[in-house]
Amino acid sequence: MGRERVAAAISSQEAAGFIRDQNGETLPLVENFYKFCADRKLMGAKCRQCAAIRCPPRTICPECFSDKFDWIELKGRGTLLTYTIIHFPPSQFQALAPYAVGIIKLEQGPQLSGMIKNVKLEELRIGMELLVDFETALPKEWPRWPRYFFKPAR
Repeated sequence: MGRERVAAAISSQEAAGFIRDQNGETLPLVENFYKFCADRKLMGAKCRQCAAIRCPPRTICPECFSDKFDWIELKGRGTLLTYTIIHFPPSQFQALAPYAVGIIKLEQGPQLSGMIKNVKLEELRIGMELLVDFETALPKEWPRWPRYFFKPAR
């Protein structure tokens, strides 16, 4: 059963057009990160040398300068560290204003910024528990990547 799951995951990655190296490994690139988001998966890149996790990934580990990573699926649960409310957004986000953007410390360590939805702005609190979720429709304007966001864990 385990081999079938791995084969299905690899097949899914190939179908999605993931960018790979000469050995067939999915590279730790932002483009690949958003392709995983299209599959409703929050993925991080774990350094093979120092075990630091980056999300979104980087091609070089800022801790030990290694370029060897493994993709790991993150739980998508974390704590709100800080946030701001955007009243004057870029043109592609004007219809959403006002909206909140925060930095969330994920349970597995990395910090990830993202939009916070499904909560009244006046109810946002530093320290609140949040979960990642994904939009199902691709945006019509740049950036045309699948979008993730955070919502209260309730």
